Amino acid sequence: MVDVDPEQTPSSDEPTSDASDETSKKKKKGNFWKELPVLILVAFGLAIGIQIFLGRVYMIPSESMETTLHGCTDCYGDRVLVDKVTYRFTEPSPGDVIVFRGPPSWQNDFITDEPANPISQGLSWLGSLIGLPSANEEDFVKRVIAVGGQTVKCCDEQNRVTVDGKPLDEPYKHFDEGTPAEQESFEELKIPDGMLFVLGDNRNHSCDSRCQGQGGINGLVPVDNVIGKARVIVLPPSRWGGVSDHNPQVVSMGAPGWQQSVPMGVGIVAAWPLLLLGRRVRDRFRR
Repeated sequence: MVDVDPEQTPSSDEPTSDASDETSKKKKKGNFWKELPVLILVAFGLAIGIQIFLGRVYMIPSESMETTLHGCTDCYGDRVLVDKVTYRFTEPSPGDVIVFRGPPSWQNDFITDEPANPISQGLSWLGSLIGLPSANEEDFVKRVIAVGGQTVKCCDEQNRVTVDGKPLDEPYKHFDEGTPAEQESFEELKIPDGMLFVLGDNRNHSCDSRCQGQGGINGLVPVDNVIGKARVIVLPPSRWGGVSDHNPQVVSMGAPGWQQSVPMGVGIVAAWPLLLLGRRVRDRFRR
């Protein structure tokens, strides 16, 4: 006869493996629903932090930057990713396409009414937290033409804008079909330190430093008002691509080409931690 250890004898009261698996699954489901609100709060917190410190998507609602950025009435306005990191290390440079808060002397050329419905207002507010653009914001997008200490004027004998007496190279410049390819002239203007002279690429369909505040000093943009640099067109998919930051003064001033790649490099390096963090959060949701 074989002796049987009573401690090793299975008891009918002990749960079977199937029952243990079922209990484990229930615990996992319970933990997921407990963690979900925390994950949602973390996601919103990350979204708010990203748009405040790193970058944000903006909508282009006007035609002033055609054809670099589409914003016409009859087409789908571009959504651009604006890099907020670069100008923490450098100043805006000629050729940069920037988003900035309009100075008091500027009047926005495209403003929509706030939704009257409380639900729509709430959804709009939530959208702004995660970076969805609002068309009624007093923000503008233009290209930097001259910076503090430089003198700008239009035009020379070949109808070109000049900076410090030298003509600019502007391949991005656009004139609407059926309109004369001639720029609106303006008097010579010395740019004070800390200010920017900006123009739209759609040169005769843009109210910019030439006409805002009736031009002159009132049309300039303080560097402190700059939000960031437009980097990439993210929507619509057919328009995916980088935003040109060709320096129009390179040819005339002889600035070294490597300088143009420094801000982009800084922006890319700063974006890597954000991408890794976003992947971890996404993987957490999937599990």
